[in-house]
Amino acid sequence: MKYMLVAGEASGDLHASRLMEEIKRADKEANFRFLGGDLMARAAGREPEIHIEKMNVMGFSEVIRALPTVLSNLRNAKALLKEYRPDVLILVDYPSFNLKIAAYAHKIGIRVDWMIAPKVWAWKEWRIPKLKKYISNMYSILPFEPGYFKKHGMDVKYVGNPTVKEVEQSLGHIPPKKHFLERQGITDQRPIIAILPGSRKGEIRNNLPLMIEAAKRFPDYQYIIAAAPNVPEKFYRSIAQDAGLNLAFGATHTLLKYSAAAIVTSGTATLETAVIGTPQVVCYRSNGSKIAYNIMKKLLKVRFVSLPNLIVSNKIVPELLLHNCTSERIARELGPLLQASPQRDWQLSGYRNMKKRLGTTDTSKIAAEYICKAQSQPTTE
Repeated sequence: MKYMLVAGEASGDLHASRLMEEIKRADKEANFRFLGGDLMARAAGREPEIHIEKMNVMGFSEVIRALPTVLSNLRNAKALLKEYRPDVLILVDYPSFNLKIAAYAHKIGIRVDWMIAPKVWAWKEWRIPKLKKYISNMYSILPFEPGYFKKHGMDVKYVGNPTVKEVEQSLGHIPPKKHFLERQGITDQRPIIAILPGSRKGEIRNNLPLMIEAAKRFPDYQYIIAAAPNVPEKFYRSIAQDAGLNLAFGATHTLLKYSAAAIVTSGTATLETAVIGTPQVVCYRSNGSKIAYNIMKKLLKVRFVSLPNLIVSNKIVPELLLHNCTSERIARELGPLLQASPQRDWQLSGYRNMKKRLGTTDTSKIAAEYICKAQSQPTTE
């Protein structure tokens, strides 16, 4: 079969690459074309049609600035669909862009499967009719999602969460702490506070300075930044303005494992941090406006924004959003997590509950089997 995949973020590149490897095992004749990153390129044995670096934008202002590139990406993706005519288009997260591609694929009679269901349960519920219309098969990695979609007349399959397996595999090959620090060129022996400011430049720009300021309030600790592979070192240094800045590239899981606690931008990284078992404070600064916060509260359909809290339906990690995300408040929440405390015990207990709910399913293998066995259902308008 011919497969076309679209992933627009670093996490999507990882999940899609693992899915491609499993598809190759299930379908010996698998042929791939894709929009994505280096991990997908390695899995497919060819370069992406559009690299993830040209797709990774977020926030209204960033999208506006990158609009010509976004529109060009859409045109090129549609042209590829029309020329390549895959048996199935597989969309991985990245909903705003992918929903437009899904509409076009549906129009020209190409089956559309979606891996990592869009988080319409949080907001943008108005997208559900389009999902029902355009998507043949949808696969969820959060255990509460199938029940939500069922209420809206959609049969969504939970295939397990890939983070559990990915973290287990990653931690099975980590070096001793001494070697990790040597490889990163770090000689400081103080305990570590990990800083995960996100993978997009907008996230990093908004969150990193506050995270560093908070971490510096604990002089007995050093902070190390988990750097995204698609963001150059000079960008971090221009934002941080700190001569003593330490960055760890390609070693996020190792960094978290050896950290006393972490400050994490809301997103997939909060789940990875929880699976590893590192206490964390979740941040999301954006523009920091109280007005934006009040608008967000009205738009959101859920009590929490961080994945650990959503999965267990309880507040196990603190969430500091928009104007509530200040260096003072980050430090206030971080302090008890750096030592034995009820707050630290509460988080670690919540993490154990969360991992039980996620299970240990081989997500990519199960999703690949579903995708390869499903019958194409071409439709035209």
